[in-house]
Amino acid sequence: MRLDKLLANSGIGTRKEVKKFLKKNLVKVNDVIAKKPEMHINPEEDQITFDDIPIEYEPVVYLMMNKPAGYVSATEDDEHETVIDIVPEYMHLDLFPVGRLDKDTEGLLLLTNDGKFSHQLMSPKHRVPKRYYAEVDGHINEDAIKKFEKGIDLGDFTSSPSELEIIESGESSKAIVTIYEGKFHQVKRMFHSIDCEVTYLKRLQIASLELDEQLELGEYRHLMEEDFKLLNL
Repeated sequence: MRLDKLLANSGIGTRKEVKKFLKKNLVKVNDVIAKKPEMHINPEEDQITFDDIPIEYEPVVYLMMNKPAGYVSATEDDEHETVIDIVPEYMHLDLFPVGRLDKDTEGLLLLTNDGKFSHQLMSPKHRVPKRYYAEVDGHINEDAIKKFEKGIDLGDFTSSPSELEIIESGESSKAIVTIYEGKFHQVKRMFHSIDCEVTYLKRLQIASLELDEQLELGEYRHLMEEDFKLLNL
């Protein structure tokens, strides 16, 4: 890999800025001052420093976030803050959210720059379960369980068979729902079809990976080896 590309991808600056840093003797490779931006290096073997600070190169990133309400699941938006704005130190790596959570929905959201990883988790043909906790206005009747199991006609598509667990039913109700795709506003629309309006929604789990309870809203961490195993990847 070219030295200037590695430095740019590590967030040091643009390619143009990196060239200026090289001219100022701020970059070293294996303790030797480097001046040529086209210099080829091995990120796994060579030691690179910028202003005597070691550079840790992360070509591919996988993050788990406890998404707060108020942020849209997009890489950019003209009107609202995005989940990418929460991780500014990784913006140079072109991260994107794996699937989407509505602006007012909280909970488990994965961020990466690995397209294959995202496709494996979000493609409907892979039927990866996504589990949500929902609070709604309206009674959730027992017959709703069978409706969810059968699949609900939402007009533009029919949901795949899903699982509904009623926690509490009354004028305000609570439930757990597991779906196997992720269409726009899908969970809200499914509840709307049984005359219930979602007032709070939080994603708890993707595949067998649960949201880390130690993460406060807006916090995130790297996925660990055991996390990938729980994702069945």
